[in-house]
Amino acid sequence: MVNMLTSVIISIKNQFLTLMKINTKFRVGSIIIIAVVALALLSFLSPSQYIHWYSYPRNVPPTLKGIDFILGTTANGRSVFWIFTNAIKNSLVIGLVTALIAPHVGLLIGIIAGLRGGVLDKVLMFITDTIIVIPALPLYIIVLMILKPYISAIGNPIPFMGLIFSITAWCWPARQVRAMVLSLREREFILTSSLSGNSIIRIIFREITPHLLAWHLINLTNTVLYSIGMETGLSILGLSILDKDTLGTMIYWSLYYSALFRGLWWWYITPIVGVIVVFLAFFLISQGISEYVNPRLRQ
Repeated sequence: MVNMLTSVIISIKNQFLTLMKINTKFRVGSIIIIAVVALALLSFLSPSQYIHWYSYPRNVPPTLKGIDFILGTTANGRSVFWIFTNAIKNSLVIGLVTALIAPHVGLLIGIIAGLRGGVLDKVLMFITDTIIVIPALPLYIIVLMILKPYISAIGNPIPFMGLIFSITAWCWPARQVRAMVLSLREREFILTSSLSGNSIIRIIFREITPHLLAWHLINLTNTVLYSIGMETGLSILGLSILDKDTLGTMIYWSLYYSALFRGLWWWYITPIVGVIVVFLAFFLISQGISEYVNPRLRQ
């Protein structure tokens, strides 16, 4: 098992290095993500007083007097720069938690359903199709309205938001993986591996997983986008964890304090640009992987 996992990790590393060399979109997207992550890491250096109201002068436009004022301050006297770094960190955490749970659950269910078939396949696909047809946004609104008092009581509710978004995010990956596995299991190399006495676990890791890996990486990036976009939309509606800084809650509070009408452009422009940059970076990474997987797209 350890050798199988090692081979998968080595395969991921080799494909990443290859993509960085040959694909411009993937390279640009990766550079942007590295810059975004570096900005998020600056949040650990944020001064303790940034979170409190009136720690800084109110409504100060961007200035070079210091890093605290480089993006100005809000109407309640908080540094936009430090809010922004913490917002990026929390939004990325939400996206990564969802990406660590939903696609892998979908991958597991899709492989099991595709390989085993029969009654188990029908039961798993019935559950999957039932969740797929449920509109995600209304479902999340109901779930958050019910759980919001309990979520707020958690010490760090940010990862829990990613867990909530995983409720429906695993369904499409499961469907897609099942379709791919149904095709793969009819190939001659799978039959040869099975007749050679290899266990089902070994067949999954050595024969099937390499064919799913590139697609799985694409789905990971798309899941991060889905999660961040969903959290931003719910925050604007006032249904997210509003006492925590995310890109969505930044937009919510700037609207709440009428930053647009008061001329505080730096307050609402900053998170909007942040959302656009994050989406652009992950989109370029997804497109780069897609072109690598499908040579016809390289044209």
